[in-house]
Amino acid sequence: MKIPRSNNQIRVPKVRLINENGQQMGVVNTSQALQIAKERGLDLVEVADRATPPVCKILDFGKYVYQLQKEEKQNKSKRTVIEIKSVRLTPRISGHDMETRAKQAEKFLNEGHRLKIDMALRGREKALKGFAKEKIEEFLKMLNLEYVVEKQPENQRYGLSMYIVKKQ
Repeated sequence: MKIPRSNNQIRVPKVRLINENGQQMGVVNTSQALQIAKERGLDLVEVADRATPPVCKILDFGKYVYQLQKEEKQNKSKRTVIEIKSVRLTPRISGHDMETRAKQAEKFLNEGHRLKIDMALRGREKALKGFAKEKIEEFLKMLNLEYVVEKQPENQRYGLSMYIVKKQ
């Protein structure tokens, strides 16, 4: 968070002044604005530094910074983070294990995460990529929700992987 300039840190000759009640007092000299703020026992805080002239407000600097931090924290908590969850399969996976993985995958997708499906191939299984793709298709048919394939099954160094997300 960028802490705004206040009081003697403001180096411009004129500012647009807003009093503690939110009423505009017009464009005044910075020294005059500082004097008004000191008379009222408050601080002169630069609210909009990009405006010409910069907008300054008479208020309690500590309360203002606290309010900014509180807003930032609140906005941060509202953001949703989409994680990539992963489900790992093998060509020799049993039917029950695949059902369990499918339930777990549905849970991840319902939570709004992206799902990476890894098909791990070892040894001579690497020559059976067609069979591995069939297993992935079988797994996808077990999912009881609509999904969108973000990335088709593609060769990786350890096998195949693909990405899916829940259809909106």
